[in-house]
Amino acid sequence: MRAPGKVSWLRRALLGTLLVVAVLIGGTAFRIWKVARDDDRSPADVIVVLGAAQYNGKPSPIFQARLRHAQQLYSDGVAKVIITAGGNRAGDEYTEASAGAKWLVEQGVPKSSTLPVGEGGDTLSSLRAVADVVARHGWHTAVLVSDPWHSLRARVMADDSGIDARTSPTHSGPIVQTRHTQAMYIYRETGALLFYRLTKTPADDIGGTGLG
Repeated sequence: MRAPGKVSWLRRALLGTLLVVAVLIGGTAFRIWKVARDDDRSPADVIVVLGAAQYNGKPSPIFQARLRHAQQLYSDGVAKVIITAGGNRAGDEYTEASAGAKWLVEQGVPKSSTLPVGEGGDTLSSLRAVADVVARHGWHTAVLVSDPWHSLRARVMADDSGIDARTSPTHSGPIVQTRHTQAMYIYRETGALLFYRLTKTPADDIGGTGLG
């Protein structure tokens, strides 16, 4: 038989491990929720809109909500340039970046104030491509526009890529319409952020976060 003291030690170790995991997951989810409520509109060098699905040059409703918010930030004088980010899938004529820039110009943003960066198939690779462009122009600060629940992971990845980033998420669009949707995306983003912190690789295609 196993000694009672050893069984007790194993139980304490297991409970301790479970407690640490619970605190880590809960703390990450809380930070995602908290950053989702932040809206930093301090002047910056650029506004960066993270891409989402586009259909033959027409941004999806999720993407349009992000672009509309970026347009408002631009109108408010937060930055003089809007970078649209995101690559394309095989066979697509437009990248997410080019579709986003096209939409902004159609809404009245001067073409000279848009800068599409059509590289990257996930948040991390898109932000690394953006970081290269930001560095080439001698810029440093950026306001990231995405969905609320995506904001913390995007900011962490942007900081890791060398961008001094803050967040101003959109609070309109399909992702923020119901509490069920919000809870679902917080749950998915918690896993995606923990995965990134552990591996330094993106989790956009793991579990279908759909957040770009």
